[in-house]
Amino acid sequence: MTAATGHHFARPGNRFWPVLHLSGFTPRLLRPAEQEELLSYGLGITNVVARATARADELTAEEYVEGGRLLAEKVTRLRPRWLAVVGVTAYRAAFGDRTAQVGPQERTIGDSRVWVLPNPSGLNAHWTAATMAEEFARLREAAGLPGQGGSVSVTIPSS
Repeated sequence: MTAATGHHFARPGNRFWPVLHLSGFTPRLLRPAEQEELLSYGLGITNVVARATARADELTAEEYVEGGRLLAEKVTRLRPRWLAVVGVTAYRAAFGDRTAQVGPQERTIGDSRVWVLPNPSGLNAHWTAATMAEEFARLREAAGLPGQGGSVSVTIPSS
């Protein structure tokens, strides 16, 4: 569906857009066709690997590594404060970090901090929409972004 529409997370059952809203990143539930509106909220969206697939396991290790290299170049050039990678498996494969877990990472890319978020695919039954929204909200709050009307708020413990 994503390949057919040209929009990120467009497959029915993918929870990305509802979770993005529930976590307070957006003031309303956006449709995949409205992805350009993310820029008005200070957010961007791209792929680790450009080739659209129905399942992440259809991508090769080489595609992930090359995608990670290209993404690191893009982050170095654009210099966002945070890079969020959706899917710990994708992050591990793209950046060669086999022990990475969901949450903030030690790795930085230039001055950009990195956070791994859970994969919102309906196939990822380990995470509910509510628990994903809590993790997305942790990133939003760590990034210092105000809540935009979502229903989830969390406190970041000081380290």
